[in-house]
Amino acid sequence: QVQLVESGGGLVQAGGSLRLSCAASGSIFSINDMRWYRQAPGKQRELVTSITRGGSTNYADSVKDRFTISRDNAKNTMYLQMNSLKPEDTAVYYCYAQIFFSDYWGQGTQVTVSS
Repeated sequence: QVQLVESGGGLVQAGGSLRLSCAASGSIFSINDMRWYRQAPGKQRELVTSITRGGSTNYADSVKDRFTISRDNAKNTMYLQMNSLKPEDTAVYYCYAQIFFSDYWGQGTQVTVSS
């Protein structure tokens, strides 16, 4: 049984920063891609950023130069450093991991940015 647990969400003022973490536990040999998605109220879930096991990254245009994804393979943990936050970044943030060609999701963590 594999479990992903996010942490680090909260309420922050516009221009502030937050750091999200996603820790994977359970029967894990190797995690392939890891991603952060977000879903704002009334909107579809969208891909924010992704990172391969080797460290290659991709970002949505809306978060480029503000967000940084990273991972620690030894700890099976992924991070999202979010700087210069905007009200439009308000959403539930979900982590995703591909393990043994199966998809796993965290429960989500709320990020609220006030103007």
